[in-house]
Amino acid sequence: MSKVKSVLIVGVGGQGTLLASRLLGNALLSKGYDVKVSEVHGMSQRGGSVVTYVRYGDKVASPIVDLGEADLILSFEALEAARFLPYLKKGGKIIVNTQQIDPMPVVTGKAEYPENILDKIRNKGVEVVSANALELAEQAGSVKAVNVVLMGMLAKHTDIEKQVWLDTVRDTVPPKFLDLNLKAFELGMAASPQ
Repeated sequence: MSKVKSVLIVGVGGQGTLLASRLLGNALLSKGYDVKVSEVHGMSQRGGSVVTYVRYGDKVASPIVDLGEADLILSFEALEAARFLPYLKKGGKIIVNTQQIDPMPVVTGKAEYPENILDKIRNKGVEVVSANALELAEQAGSVKAVNVVLMGMLAKHTDIEKQVWLDTVRDTVPPKFLDLNLKAFELGMAASPQ
């Protein structure tokens, strides 16, 4: 019997976190796991935090991930990685896009974006895998493909075969965006961590 594993997908509204959770969920389902997904929206339309819980194993009772339970956090933005760090279990891993998106207090001048966020997380003994997913998405052909670039980065840290991931992308994204998303996935998988 496989132990239940938990993944948090965190980002800012409009970044495509929901498609990412659908891709992950579909890939896990195709491998025969019981999968539970719970989407929690903050002020997503206004650029606020968005988090999706994905739990999988032989039998999953609840989709909710509590503090200190996440095996992995997939973060679409550096500050979101820091914000959700308390959910990561000891020995867990964070995969993060190095892109910086200023939250409203920074935009309005009431706060400053923290410096060296990823270094501070690493200094706590956390394994951080980071890359500029925005740059890779642009190489693929659209800044909107950041989510699929990140799924390519995540795929390297799962026991799911590459072909299953590619089939999942084919089955999940609209056909007119398929080539772009396959390229984005490949670039994410090939990305050298920073």
